[in-house]
This record gives sequence, structure tokens and C-alpha cells, in this order.
Amino acid sequence: MGDRTEANPPGRYERILRDAGVRITRPRRIILTILADGGDHPDALEIFRRTAAIDPSISLSTVYRTMKLLEEKGAIQRHVFEGGPSRFERADGDHHDHLIDIESGEVVEFRSDRIEKLQEEIARELGYEIVSHRLELYGRKRQPD
Repeated sequence: MGDRTEANPPGRYERILRDAGVRITRPRRIILTILADGGDHPDALEIFRRTAAIDPSISLSTVYRTMKLLEEKGAIQRHVFEGGPSRFERADGDHHDHLIDIESGEVVEFRSDRIEKLQEEIARELGYEIVSHRLELYGRKRQPD
């Protein structure tokens, strides 16, 4: 695992947990590294599978407890996409929206300036300022014509 700094996600996660008074055990360090290295939206069982491949002694409850702590501290975001388990992603990334493939469960991140401007315009017309938002689109791959 080497020397991790605050500039990289595992180091940032470790700092957040240490600041909360949580000991950074080897199992937790493995979980934090898996979270930082993955560019996807894994659920707790997938995180558990990845940790078990490195260290089979890590329990599912350790994964759940670690994810809950990270979520409570704002280091990760939990998404509950329709019809599926909770999935997790880093909270420090750039804003993006999600397209969820209803057949495969794949989560595709995207960003659209047009959608962002339209949301601002709608909120303004209704007398609101957007504080935060999440956009989730659900679909299936189109079949070739």
C-alpha cells in the first residue's frame, strides 16, 4: 500500500476516518484502496468480493461499517438506483448525472451543459435557486435499425 498522501483518495479516506476517531486497520485500508482505485459504482457485495480476493478474512460487516462511516463523513455518496442495491462513488468528483441500463445494471456517467442550464432556467422561473440535484435516466441500449 506504500506511502499514501492526502492528495490521493485512499489517503483522504484514511484522514477522514482518523479524524472521526476510527482506527485504520489492514481490512479498512484494503477497502479504502479498492474504493479509490475503482472508477465504477460498486455495491457493498462487489466491494466485499474485491476485498475477499485480496484478503479472505475481511467480513461483509466490515465493508458495510466502513461504507457507512465514509458516507456519514461525506467522503462517498450512496446511490439507490431504481430496482437495485445501494451503490457507492467518491463524493469529491466533478458533478455528473447517471444513465442506468435497466437490463445490465451498468451505470454510465455523463454531463450535459444544456441540461444544467435548463434546470437553472426552470428553477429561476419558479422562483428557486438550485442547491443540489441528482438526475438519473433509465434506459436500455437501442437495437440497430
